[in-house]
Amino acid sequence: MRITSKGQVTIPQAVRERTGLLPNTEVEFIVEGMDVRLVKTRSTRRPTRGARAVRRLSERGRGVTMTTDEIMALTRADG
Repeated sequence: MRITSKGQVTIPQAVRERTGLLPNTEVEFIVEGMDVRLVKTRSTRRPTRGARAVRRLSERGRGVTMTTDEIMALTRADG
């Protein structure tokens, strides 16, 4: 196996399947002397756009002490 001029190498399919290296898996390189190990990073990925939106929306509701009837009154076109 060779490294390309762009510094890329193809991980064989059998290795990817055995180790669970799926597309978009975050990895890091560990240098130990003259050896290099490729390891999956623990789930320290950035949250997805959807996950960030859900988190923001759930944080907005904290500290609100309205009853269900009060919330329903706000949604009605009574006034």
